[in-house]
This record gives sequence, C-alpha cells and structure tokens, in this order.
Amino acid sequence: MTVASEQTASEYIQHHLTFFQRGDGGFWTVNVDTLVVTIVAGLVTFGFMWLMTRKSTVGVPSKKQALVELALEFIDNQVKDIYQGPTKLIAPIALTTGFLVLMLNAMDWLPVDIMAGFYRNVFHIDHWRNTPTADVNTTFALALSVFALSIFYAIQFKGLGGWLHELISAPFGMKPWWAAILLIPANLAFQLVEYVSKPLSHSLRLFGNMYAGEIIFLLLGALAASSIVGAFAGAVLHFFWAVFHVLIVVLQAYIFMVLTVVYLSMAQEHH
Repeated sequence: MTVASEQTASEYIQHHLTFFQRGDGGFWTVNVDTLVVTIVAGLVTFGFMWLMTRKSTVGVPSKKQALVELALEFIDNQVKDIYQGPTKLIAPIALTTGFLVLMLNAMDWLPVDIMAGFYRNVFHIDHWRNTPTADVNTTFALALSVFALSIFYAIQFKGLGGWLHELISAPFGMKPWWAAILLIPANLAFQLVEYVSKPLSHSLRLFGNMYAGEIIFLLLGALAASSIVGAFAGAVLHFFWAVFHVLIVVLQAYIFMVLTVVYLSMAQEHH
C-alpha cells in the first residue's frame, strides 16, 4: 500500500472510508458500492451452489461437490442442535445467511489500494468500498430481515392473538388480577427491550468487527508508507493481521448464522 504524496495519513484513511453515493445526502442516499458488491457476491455465491447442485452425482463426488456437501452437512447439524421445531425452512435460511455473510465479509481480503486504482482507471470512480458488512446499513438490513422473519414465525405458530397475549403476559404473567395493571406495563417494557436489543446486537456485532478490521488494514497501509522502517513493519504486521483476519471473517459469518437460527427458534417457543 502507498499513500499519495499529497495525502496525509488521515486523508488517506478517510478517502478509503468514503462510499460511492447517489442521492441528496439525506435519508434516501444510496451507497451504490454496497449494493453492487452485495448483489454480485450473492450471484456468485448462490450461482456456484446452484451449479454444484446441477452437476451433483450420486457416485463418487468431485472435490467441489464434496466441499459443498461438507458445508451443507455442517450447517444442517448446527441447525439440528439449536432448532427443534417443525419448520423445514430454518436450515435453508441458515445456509443462505451464512454463505452470503461469509462472502460479503471476504471482500475485506481485497487489497484496498489495488482495487482503488482499478476502479479509478477502469470505471473513473474515486471512492469505492469493497466490504458491504463494514457498512452499518447492510448489517442492519440483514438483522432486520431476521427480525421480521422471527415475528412472522411467532405469529404463524402462536397466532396473532397468542403473540399479542405473550407481549403483555411474559415474563411476569398477569396474576393475581389486582396486580395486572402493574404487571402488563412491566411485561411490555421487558418485551420491548428484548425486541429492540436483538436486531441491534445482531447487526452491530458484525459491523463493528468488520469495520475495525478495515480500519486496521488502512492503518497498516499508512504505516507502510511512512518510511523504510515503517514499510518493513507494516508489511510484517499486515501479513499477520491478514492471517488472523481470515479467522474473523469466517467466525463472524458463523456467529451471525447461529444467532439467526437462535432468534428464529426463540420466536417459535412458548413462555
């Protein structure tokens, strides 16, 4: 990585943390880079899996098919350990979520300066961020999708009346009747905290880890451009951080997938 001579370290980092946006700068501003990378990553990931299913055989599997089958079996076993309900879509949801988040996280492995030069020279774009999960809009969208699914399954299995009754009766109940006027607001308050905290923690955990990883890569790049000693130290530290970041990318995708299954399982349980 190199820092342009006319840029300070802070300007260099700020440049790489600027989204390619379209809009008026308000609520309806769109981060084009986030949307494009997410769509492309999704098409590549699930296109590859679709291709593997089309070419799958019942005999001796190829190396690619064996890899896909191992991943599917691993996710299926994880779902069986967590979810005991009747819905058969939980494993496919976990598979979709896990692989998509893994692919989006893996975009952080792309060298930012090389990619920045590519976008500038080929597409004449000065700002482009490669990692959608380092954008809080992406992680909130994923978490809110899981949140909406959990409410859908809660209503499906408990009925609208049962779900609403649970909101005012759990966790303290409504008996004795003379205490209901105090217990119902307390139940609603606890339920509100639970419903708000789930998408918040679900999204911010993933965003925080990926954003921090992106910042560290940029800081090491700025260090490498500072001097000859900085270049050597930055290269060594960059290598070790890249190796460690492989674990972070995979682990965060796994945690997001497991929490998705846990939240959907909790939504179908009765207090």
